[in-house]
Amino acid sequence: MSASLRILLITPPLTQLNTPYPATAYLKGFLGGRGYQVTQADLGLELVLKLFSKKGLTRVFAEIEAGAYSLSDNARRMLRLQQSYLSTIGPVIRFLQNKDNTLAPRICHSRFLPEASRFDTIADLETAFGTMGLTDQARHLATLYLEDLADLIKETVGPQFGFSRYAEKLAMSATSFDGLHEALQAAPNLLDRMLLELLDELVTRVQPEVVGFTVPFPGNLYGALRLAGRVKQISPATKTLMGGGYPNTELRNLREPRFFDYIDYLTLDDGEGPWLRLLAWLGEGSKAAAEPLLEHHAEVELQYLASGVGSGNPTLAGAMMGSVLPGTPQTLPLPLQRTFLRNAAGEVEYINQPFPDVPHPEVGTPDYSDLPLTEYLSVIEVLNPMHRLWSDGRWNKLTVAHGCYWKRCSFCDVTLDYISRYETAPSTLLVDRIEQIIAQTGQTGFHFVDEAAPPLALRDLAIELLKRRVSITWWGNIRFEKTFTPDLCRLLAASGCIAVSGGLEVASDRLLALMEKGVTIAQVARVTDGFTQAGIMVHAYLMYGFPTQTTQETVDSLEVVRQLFAAGIVQSGYWHRFSMTAHSPVGKNPGKYQVAAIGPEPGPFAWNDLWHDDPTGTDHEAFGPGLAKALYNYLHGVALQEPLSFWFDFRTPKPTVPRHLIQQALQEPAKPDAARPNNRLFWLGNAPELRYEPAKKGQRAILTFYEQAEDFEVKVPAVLGPWLHELLTTLATDHDTKVLLKDAATSYPPAAGQPWEQFLLSPGWQLLREKGLLVL
Repeated sequence: MSASLRILLITPPLTQLNTPYPATAYLKGFLGGRGYQVTQADLGLELVLKLFSKKGLTRVFAEIEAGAYSLSDNARRMLRLQQSYLSTIGPVIRFLQNKDNTLAPRICHSRFLPEASRFDTIADLETAFGTMGLTDQARHLATLYLEDLADLIKETVGPQFGFSRYAEKLAMSATSFDGLHEALQAAPNLLDRMLLELLDELVTRVQPEVVGFTVPFPGNLYGALRLAGRVKQISPATKTLMGGGYPNTELRNLREPRFFDYIDYLTLDDGEGPWLRLLAWLGEGSKAAAEPLLEHHAEVELQYLASGVGSGNPTLAGAMMGSVLPGTPQTLPLPLQRTFLRNAAGEVEYINQPFPDVPHPEVGTPDYSDLPLTEYLSVIEVLNPMHRLWSDGRWNKLTVAHGCYWKRCSFCDVTLDYISRYETAPSTLLVDRIEQIIAQTGQTGFHFVDEAAPPLALRDLAIELLKRRVSITWWGNIRFEKTFTPDLCRLLAASGCIAVSGGLEVASDRLLALMEKGVTIAQVARVTDGFTQAGIMVHAYLMYGFPTQTTQETVDSLEVVRQLFAAGIVQSGYWHRFSMTAHSPVGKNPGKYQVAAIGPEPGPFAWNDLWHDDPTGTDHEAFGPGLAKALYNYLHGVALQEPLSFWFDFRTPKPTVPRHLIQQALQEPAKPDAARPNNRLFWLGNAPELRYEPAKKGQRAILTFYEQAEDFEVKVPAVLGPWLHELLTTLATDHDTKVLLKDAATSYPPAAGQPWEQFLLSPGWQLLREKGLLVL
């Protein structure tokens, strides 16, 4: 391996069409900051663009006509319309790339698009988008058009194709590698051949010595292995690596040697540390790249060399790599971290020397520089407003903190590193990264991809954004915890937050306690109300089928959801069926939750999703369709007053939840300002102008505020004018000095004529609170 080691990072098909999956950008930013030469490619996007082009569809139609496919009536109709598809595919792709928005009226009004079965159940578009939402309506129709083509491809030349997954079923609960192995040994289909053509061009251009594949989901595994096998064919000396969410959860007990016919090294959890170790061991000898690694791990390195601890085959280095880290005796264990490989005896080996992880503040800024950001497609698949954020628009992905600060939910993989190791980064560093990404991409939309973004870290981030006047639009995942006060919600909105998603899960206080969610229904109601009042859209993750959940609790949960939508404090939601995983508290101790694990038996390949029997619970499967149908209607404000039995085709009990549970929770009085002396004051507005005018008894002070939409005045006794003017001017211009409520009380003029506590209830103070004076 040369000192100018060339690294290629690949996202295999398929993830999102609208924005890059961030794993390669994270790793490129980290390795690039340490002197490595890194190229990245999103072959999922490139495959879609190659396939959905005039040339690509011509190949599709030709192969269908030459094959002996048994076609449905829908597929035969599409074949008869192939000239219409060939003439419209180019304009539609350009439209979805936001390169030709003038096509929208033709799509909506002129029968421009050929229509197949996806258009049969089309929604009332005027109700969904209004009379002015022409571009959005056209984008939805264009998405249906692409999905029609995807259906045709799945029925014929590419049975494993899907827009956000590729051969997903082959990797789902795959305790055996046999199915994948058989598929990979078969002759590549048309889509596989297109994918391999893209890889061949990429490898010819980059000439990589190391190729890394991120596999975040089951639907990326087949594509990654198919690509890795091709790398082995055309460039046998190139080393192939894999990491990502799927290996981190599914492949932790890997014992399948055939997997390593494709992948030389599989790393677990965060890739930064394992990649540094592996690249150093592979012989990347540049001093610039090696020094940060050796400096960061110096103390552990000395302990490691002194003790000789670790597992590993001491004779492996020469046989496997042809080179080792200069000066490392081959008699030492391999200096690798969280890495699977196949040893000289043909057996799978896991090596994890006790090196520290790279701290979250040191992972660097994601680097999107060589991804074709203008080529991604903005699609609208469904009319759920939060799902639209996931599929429409290009969002820069960033993490506020590593791991989860709560890490107690019993259904979650809390034992794994991506949840269990919680680390934060300073808000100044986060905003530095945000500014770098904006300068690099030209895009100011951010999706914070934390498991649950910490409220205090978000508070500090929002203040830093406002302080620097960095304008972004952002959304992310949170917990509906009481720290998200209405004032904090308003601060987040002012910093650019437009939406949050959070887990209400099973809307039952008993089950919320059993799953250790750390919230109550009443608390969720108040938090979602705070976000909604601040203008932030709320999406609720909902769960059914949790262990011991009864029929009554399922119906009661739906009633709570109905009340949340009726109150207008949740705008979006989605029901998920509970799944028991091997790394969750339920999976590790099913008896505690009164369920029994019934399979599958661990095999040599993937193992994570577990089957279970819930003898005390209801027939969860039966409730799925009714819950989904009710939620779809609630989301659109329809049938909110229908009895819950309306949604099910079997008898259900009446809800036992009080009819006004949510309204009562919202009426609980908030904590008065006087009871929060240690909270920080923060002013969202501008510095006021101060003047005086005559009053019945002398003078009074008038503070005039010039704001975005309207100006307003606050009138106070003359003696309070200079004090309040100075306080608000300080708050408007100095974000570094924290002014607590008790600090303001200390400086409050003794001659004010009314006690501090009374002033906090005065019309002037209440108007300021309404206009943006926050107590955080």
